[in-house]
Amino acid sequence: MDFGAAQLIAFDVLDLLGAFAFGLSGALVAVRRDFDVVGIAVLACCTAFGGGLIRDVLIGDVPPAAFTDLRYLGTALLAALVVFLWHPPERVQRVPLTVVDAMGLGLYCVTGAVKAASFGLGPVPATLMGVTTAVGGGMLRDLLAGLQPSVLRRDSELYALPALAGAGAASLLLHAGVFTWWTGALAALGAFVLRLLAVRFHWSAPRALRRPEEPF
Repeated sequence: MDFGAAQLIAFDVLDLLGAFAFGLSGALVAVRRDFDVVGIAVLACCTAFGGGLIRDVLIGDVPPAAFTDLRYLGTALLAALVVFLWHPPERVQRVPLTVVDAMGLGLYCVTGAVKAASFGLGPVPATLMGVTTAVGGGMLRDLLAGLQPSVLRRDSELYALPALAGAGAASLLLHAGVFTWWTGALAALGAFVLRLLAVRFHWSAPRALRRPEEPF
């Protein structure tokens, strides 16, 4: 699938914004875990382009863009520097962490699906690649920080499903030939809002049905 110059610029802007948002997310988690400056930088970088690395390897775009385009490294390190120099008090860190993480989730689910589609993948696999891009960095961040990944926690609010909704919307727009920078931004905004609503109202995915325990 070929994209015009305007669409390529929009993709770059959205992707770098997603990298910055996830970089902030990783750096904030590092601060909460009392990491030093190296740990903050490592966690910011892993969160910023961890999901993109997985996606690029799976679709055959090697070496991955994170290794060939220094803008991604610079963006992640800038996010780490911002948090290193200033971060909110620990008692209110959950709100900004949730917001920037949701922002990265929304942006990356769309750009991940777009890039997968540009490599010839159909709507369904492109959607899955969008979800992988959106949740991969956060999972790597949590594992390195010694936390259970949010996407796997039973008490966590919806995480993968907002990414699935945003990536699915972007894939359908691409398949219909009506994807533009603003329709892509709307798909990202929808995933972002859905994630924040899930956190606000404690929406979670259903769990497996359990049989009533039989008396001994």
